Amino acid sequence: MLALNTNLQKLISIAQKHEKMGIGLMSGTSLDGLDIALCRFTGNGLQTKFSLVNFITIPYADAFKKEVQQVFARKETSLEKVCLLNEYIGSFHGELVLQALAKWHINPGKIDFIASHGQTIYHAPKRLHNQADYPNATLQIGDGDHLAVKTGIFTISDFRQKHLAAGGEGAPLALYGDVLLGGKPGEDRILLNIGGIANLTWLPADGDYAGIVCTDIGPGNTLIDAASRKYFDKPYDEDSKIAFSGSVNEALLNTLLDHPFFAESAPKTTGPELFGLNYVEDAQKRSATLSINNADLVCTLSAFTAKTITDFILQHFKADDIKIFASGGGAKNSYMIDQLKKAMPKATIAETGELGIDPDAKEAILFALLGNEALSGEPLAIGGNPAALMGKFSFPL
Repeated sequence: MLALNTNLQKLISIAQKHEKMGIGLMSGTSLDGLDIALCRFTGNGLQTKFSLVNFITIPYADAFKKEVQQVFARKETSLEKVCLLNEYIGSFHGELVLQALAKWHINPGKIDFIASHGQTIYHAPKRLHNQADYPNATLQIGDGDHLAVKTGIFTISDFRQKHLAAGGEGAPLALYGDVLLGGKPGEDRILLNIGGIANLTWLPADGDYAGIVCTDIGPGNTLIDAASRKYFDKPYDEDSKIAFSGSVNEALLNTLLDHPFFAESAPKTTGPELFGLNYVEDAQKRSATLSINNADLVCTLSAFTAKTITDFILQHFKADDIKIFASGGGAKNSYMIDQLKKAMPKATIAETGELGIDPDAKEAILFALLGNEALSGEPLAIGGNPAALMGKFSFPL
């Protein structure tokens, strides 16, 4: 029998360890920075135990954001730029990981694996591209081999492709982490993530996997952030100051809500490819609201996100006794949270920190968890989602 090469031997050794140290990386559609979560894991699947050892978000420089925005959510772009950024982002994220480890005084040799989401540049479920001969598709760049070589750490990346190949839409992957870390027998829960796109996982009190729902809802912060950048030269609406200074334009709000996506059955996915400023401008034209002031626009977009969330929850679940645990940048948007509480006064709304899951770190933790599952887990069949272990393996050498 031929011996395994040293990389495979090391991989098997890591997979068999009782305790693993893994880093989860998340770079979202808001392009605010790279979330780096260092996690400790024991077990896998429903027996998973985890603790967050360290977490940091390293902000992106404006120059880097502008580079990515050249290829982000665009039907037509430079193929050369996509190619160059794929390699660059892999190495760049590796450098940021090394910076974080140095800050934490941790030797990279102590880390068993990195699980990297990469940078989404285009999300194309069939319901959006409408091309009969083509399947659901999505594309994240930031090559795993470059990340592994830069850091010297075994890397798992490109998680969404297996979900697609197995029959899903490549998102939302929050389902797997929410089920393994967030459920509680006897208590109906919703884990609500308000990132660039808003998504949720419904965890019924009976713990029945068949009853679990995980789906995108619609825009989260993406439209608010885009309008804040364009009209106020701010990366986001800090402390909801802009939203609170404006008023909701009901004509525009009703037009924004008038899209077939909101009536489609769950699970479903979407992205800035649909919900971008072009969507807003079209709605303004149709509602004759092109002349509203910029503060009213941001306020209306904030109300739009809040209403799509509450409409979905009230339509699909009983809101009386539900406990909602929020994460993502939108969990700190006090205007939106106020709107959720007004629409669902009997629901309990808190942050995922009450579950022991740092709301800022939640998505990075998720990918560390998926990395742990890729190494030691088995496919889980949850609701209508494909039972698949996700991620591609990259060795340092």
